[in-house]
Amino acid sequence: LRVVKFRRTGESSRSDEDAISGEHEIQIEGVRTELEPIELEDGAAVPKEFANPTDDTFMVEDAVEAIGFGKFQWKLSVITGLAWASNYAMEMMILSILAPQLHCEWRLPSWQVALLTSVVFVGMMSSSTLWGNISDQYGRKTGLKISVFWTLYYGILSGFAPVYSWILVLRGLVGFGIGGVPQSVTLYAEFLPMKARAKCILLIEVFWAIGTVFEVLLAVLVMPTLGWRWLLILSALPLLLFAILCFWLPESARYDVLSGNQEKAIATLKRIATENGAPMPLGKLIISRQEDRGKMRDLFTPHFRWTTLLLWFIWFSNAFSYYGLVLLTTEFFQAGDVCSISSRRKEVKAKCSLTCEYLTEEDYTDLLWTTLSEFPGVLVTLWIIDRIGRKKTMALSFFVFSFCSLLLFLCVGRNVLTVLLFIARAFISGGFQAAYVYTPEVYPTATRALGLGTCSGMARVGALITPFIAQVMLESSVYLTLVVYSGCCLLAAVASCFLPIETKGRGLQESSHREWGQEMVGRGSHSPGVTRSNSGSQE
Repeated sequence: LRVVKFRRTGESSRSDEDAISGEHEIQIEGVRTELEPIELEDGAAVPKEFANPTDDTFMVEDAVEAIGFGKFQWKLSVITGLAWASNYAMEMMILSILAPQLHCEWRLPSWQVALLTSVVFVGMMSSSTLWGNISDQYGRKTGLKISVFWTLYYGILSGFAPVYSWILVLRGLVGFGIGGVPQSVTLYAEFLPMKARAKCILLIEVFWAIGTVFEVLLAVLVMPTLGWRWLLILSALPLLLFAILCFWLPESARYDVLSGNQEKAIATLKRIATENGAPMPLGKLIISRQEDRGKMRDLFTPHFRWTTLLLWFIWFSNAFSYYGLVLLTTEFFQAGDVCSISSRRKEVKAKCSLTCEYLTEEDYTDLLWTTLSEFPGVLVTLWIIDRIGRKKTMALSFFVFSFCSLLLFLCVGRNVLTVLLFIARAFISGGFQAAYVYTPEVYPTATRALGLGTCSGMARVGALITPFIAQVMLESSVYLTLVVYSGCCLLAAVASCFLPIETKGRGLQESSHREWGQEMVGRGSHSPGVTRSNSGSQE
């Protein structure tokens, strides 16, 4: 019994990587014929009748591209956006509303108020990798559903917390559930055709803004009459809607193929084609070899080692700078300008730490304006990401943020200060979304969710550290604080340029056993000489 590989007469030979792909090997025993043979590398021959199999085969990537963007993707966009708004934006925004309220009502010292925010990030940091592993092992839909129900359950329970210790634990558990939200982007990206992928993922940021605006408006209506407990309960209810809609969500066809469930993958693709009113590709769906999924070691193979390490630093810098800027904005606005913040700090030290102020209507208005400042960043990123590429977009975002941070050294007035802070926030939020586009594209299906999960976990580390810079270090030196943020983003810009893979114009990688981009190069292009082969690779 011998294993041989075939090709058609006149067709170019396979690359070494294709020769070991194992997708279309045939077994021949003792065949002898006079028909035109094809000579193999070891001198053996395969008869012509065996050397002309059908070309009607396709991969999931081909099906997604052929079906295109349609009604199914519109529905998926709304549902993914709902997850982003309800499970992420609202639960994060509530921290800035809940903290001053409990500070006054329960007479909490400042460190306990800060801990109430930090514990949510601790929960997110500790769970991000776990949710990624679950999504790679048991399916994207499974991981997302569990995290949503988890967040819903503990979010409602938070409204009944009798004392500080209880709400601290419950909000930490809410953060643990929120750590699974990025997996909605993994599921979303795997159903998007290449040309629409970057734009659609970037537009998810719009739902973030909608969620935060909705949370502020809900607080305006609920806080004066019903109080913070009802705000926590009502804020969790949109999660119930998403939990119900989760049952409509299909499992990722890419995941099903990788796990060997071909029939389920075909059924999902047919469903999408029917909803979009598009035909399915003709032929047979190629089943990728089954691989170990969700293994941390796969993120550190020679091919992905530098990508993983650089992405971890990029995500860390994104969250570190983004949340740091949010904290600094409040400090700078209260002081009037950077130069007067030191004198203001001396006055603040003389105040009692239990002195509290409830949020006013003006405070809620400022929260709304701060949120709306992110829209320009999304629009700029949306315009440039498919023109200059993912790596350069992230590098540009970090560089602009770093430059604006250095300009804050000048004793500018409040108007110029506002412009600089808003430009910085617009670009750092746009850079964050560019990272959300790049990360699912660069990792193969077997480790995509885990890769995104670990990057999200590193971002939470940055979010944990940044209060000590933006609040504690700021008391000692304003300029040292600005240098830290500016320097961090400058290094992140360099790291973005050194990423070894550019994913612009590439399809999603299915297998980790091939060189990156071998089966992806040229997808969606119409350049001459690019053809589909029986193994699903391109020559």
